Amino acid sequence: MATTTTFTTLQDDVRRYLERGSSFATDPTVFEQLPRLINLAERRIARELKVQGLINVVTGTFAPGQSVYPKPDRWRETVSINAGSGSAPYNTRSPLFTRSYEYCRSYWPDSTATGAPVYYADYNYQNWLITPTPDAAYPYEVLFYQLPVLLDEQNQTNWLTEEAPQLLLYGVLLEATPFLKNDDRIPVWQQMYDRAASMLNGEDLAKILDRASVRKEA
Repeated sequence: MATTTTFTTLQDDVRRYLERGSSFATDPTVFEQLPRLINLAERRIARELKVQGLINVVTGTFAPGQSVYPKPDRWRETVSINAGSGSAPYNTRSPLFTRSYEYCRSYWPDSTATGAPVYYADYNYQNWLITPTPDAAYPYEVLFYQLPVLLDEQNQTNWLTEEAPQLLLYGVLLEATPFLKNDDRIPVWQQMYDRAASMLNGEDLAKILDRASVRKEA
């Protein structure tokens, strides 16, 4: 019978692996810490893993005269940005090229001057800088790596529980081992974690190669 990983079952699995935290009455420290360890593992995976399952897409419209735009919630890293170009309704899409903040400011020093967007940069962790400052309401599309919605009692599943349960389990065990001061187990869980991550990265690479082969044949 197929099994499904959820926030609840993941905690049960971790307790069995650790042989700790079975109840609040018998082991309150570990019992209460498990949700935090799970969230730490989710953040670690989102930081380290670059696969399609962690990519999201947002769309919007540039505002004429506005050069700074907020990044979406749970943004981790930008993959690409494209924007409409040409004549209204700007259906022709062109990529924006990533550059450093200093380059964008040097290229377009007067943010009140406007033009068709060409470059983008990280303005800070929460915002992008677009240059030239848009001169029209161009539609845009952003692909970005995201932090999945973190697991808790109300949010029992996410992409990690559905597509990468082994990686998530080993990630939690990696977070738990130093907390329990059981450093001897770190190499074991690290090896299992690395293997699960490598398998997911390999699956993504195979998909990329398959698409490239199809395009070549076409």
